Amino acid sequence: MTTTAIIELYVFVLAGFVGYLVITRVPPLLHTPLMSATNAMSGISLVGSLVAAGAAHNRVATILGFLAVVCATINVVGGFVITDRMLRMMRPDAKPNRGEAERKPPTGAAPGAAPGAPDA
Repeated sequence: MTTTAIIELYVFVLAGFVGYLVITRVPPLLHTPLMSATNAMSGISLVGSLVAAGAAHNRVATILGFLAVVCATINVVGGFVITDRMLRMMRPDAKPNRGEAERKPPTGAAPGAAPGAPDA
């Protein structure tokens, strides 16, 4: 192995280790913004794979570029689906307004009667 290949392998392993440590220490509240940033980076890789597929250097490069486009597209779409699902889980349930229960007529009141009016 050349010195350059050893350095590239070292950087790759170090980046994987640091990435694992960072992701495992993210609190659940920050997962949605983190997913949004990851989706943006996946979009950049999608653009790069489109460039690689369209360069037409040779048939192998075009096929690999096409596979990269497919994989990056699946990654981006899946990331948006998961982010949307997480946002729906965090959305509070639709609850009536605090004062809404006070404005409802009491049970047994005539329809159209003013709230608090005596029964006839």
